[in-house]
Amino acid sequence: MLPQTTIANSVTVDGPGLFSGEPARLTFRPAEPDTGIRFQRSAGDVRADIPALIDNLLERPRHTCLRNGSLRVETVEHCLAALAGLGIRNTVISVESDAEGSGEGFSGELPMVDGSSRPFVDAVLEAGVQEQAGTVEPLIIRQPVQVAHGDATLAALPGPTDHLEILYQFEDEGPDGTGVVGRQTKFFKLYPPYAGKGTADDFVEQIAPARTFIFEHEAEELRRRGFGKHLTPRDLLVIGKDGPVENAYRFEDELVRHKILDLIGDLSLVGRPLCGRLVAYKSGHGLNHRLARQLLLQRQSDARSAMLDRTDAAMDVRAIQRILPHRFPMLLVDKVLEIDGDQKAVGVKNVTFNDIYFQGHYPGTPIFPGVLIVEAMAQLGGILLSRKLEHTGKLAVLLSMDRVKMRTPVVPGDQLILEARAVRVKSRTGHMRCKAYVQDKTAAEADIKFMLVDAEPVV
Repeated sequence: MLPQTTIANSVTVDGPGLFSGEPARLTFRPAEPDTGIRFQRSAGDVRADIPALIDNLLERPRHTCLRNGSLRVETVEHCLAALAGLGIRNTVISVESDAEGSGEGFSGELPMVDGSSRPFVDAVLEAGVQEQAGTVEPLIIRQPVQVAHGDATLAALPGPTDHLEILYQFEDEGPDGTGVVGRQTKFFKLYPPYAGKGTADDFVEQIAPARTFIFEHEAEELRRRGFGKHLTPRDLLVIGKDGPVENAYRFEDELVRHKILDLIGDLSLVGRPLCGRLVAYKSGHGLNHRLARQLLLQRQSDARSAMLDRTDAAMDVRAIQRILPHRFPMLLVDKVLEIDGDQKAVGVKNVTFNDIYFQGHYPGTPIFPGVLIVEAMAQLGGILLSRKLEHTGKLAVLLSMDRVKMRTPVVPGDQLILEARAVRVKSRTGHMRCKAYVQDKTAAEADIKFMLVDAEPVV
C-alpha cells in the first residue's frame, strides 16, 4: 500500500497548445483523498469533470485525449507522466483553452511548453507535495499480458512488487530511410514516487526533460493540414536527415526516453500506481492504451477470483430464497458474494453436469443455455433492487432487455460470476447493467429493466 498524496498549493502552467497554437492555462489544485486525477473543463454554460481514467479515453492520432460528453482535454500524456513520476495521487486540474469547438465537441489542449514533462514537474514541485491520510493499492502485474500491432509490441510481465521496471527499445530508420535515428534502448526503474536526484532512475532528471519529437517530413505534412503553424524547430524537436533541425538533443537517447515518458503517462490511466515489468518495442499511444485496458481487465478478474475464496458470503441460498420466489430448477443464484449498498451486487452460479438443462442442451456437447445466463443476471438484479427500502415486499418482474450479448460458452464445471450494477431505480421501475464472467472472460452482458409489482403471498 502506498500513501495518498496531493499538492500543497495551487499552481499554474501557461502556454500555447501543440496542435492549435491557441493560448492554454493549466491550474493544479489540491484535492481530498481518493479524488484521483481529475480534469475540469468548461465551454459557455457546459461544464464537465473528466477523471483521468482509461474509460474516458477518446481515440485520437499521435496523442492522448480524454472526454466527458462534449468536452475534451487533449495532449494530457506529459502532464499525467509528471504526476505519476512524482507520485501525486489526488489533484483537480482546470483547463482553460481558446481552442474552438468542433463537431466532436469542445477541445481543450494542455500547454505544450517545451514538449516534455519537466515544466509540469517543476510547477508541482514548486507547489509542494503533501502526504494525506489513507493509502492507495498499487496494481501489481501478476500475469503476462501482451498487445501488438504490426512489428510493435508491448508486454506487461510479473516482476518487482514495489516499483515498475521499463525496458524500451525504440527503432526507426528516420526520414527517407536514412537511419539517422537507428536503435535506442533504455532500462528505467520508476519508484513510488521516484528515486533521489543523481541516480540512474531519477524520473525528474532522467525522463521528465525528454521532449516530444517529429520527423521533418511529418512536420511539413501537419503544417499543410493546418496544425502546428505557430511552431518552429526551436519549439519542437524536429528530426531531419542530419539530426535535429536548428536544435540539439538533451540526451543522446532522448527519443527512447520520451517514449518511456509517454508510456508512464498513458498507463497512469489505470488509476493507480503500477508495479511489475514492462517490455516495449516501438510502442506508441495506441498500444499503451490497449495495454492499460487489458491490465484493468486482469485486475478485475483477479478481484472476482479472490471473491470465490471468501467464506463470508453476503447471502447464502436460504437468504436468497427469502427474497426471490424462484425455486428448483429456476433458482439460478447460489449465493451472493458481495453487496455494495443498493448500487452493486456480485453473485455466483455453480454450473454442474447434474443441472437438468444439460439433458437436452445439447446431448454430447453440454452448453449452459444463454437465456438462463440472462435469467441468472436478472435474478441478481432483483436481489439488488430489494435493498431499496421502498421496494420491500415488491417483486422485480422482467420488463425489457437491451444490448444483450453472449460472449463465451459456459459449460459444466464453470463458476459463473454474476455482477449487477444499478443504473436508475424509481418507485415502480429499475434499470440494471449486468455482466456474467467465467474466470477472466466475459460470458454475457445485458441492460435489464424491471417493473416492481406487489408480491402475492405464498399459499
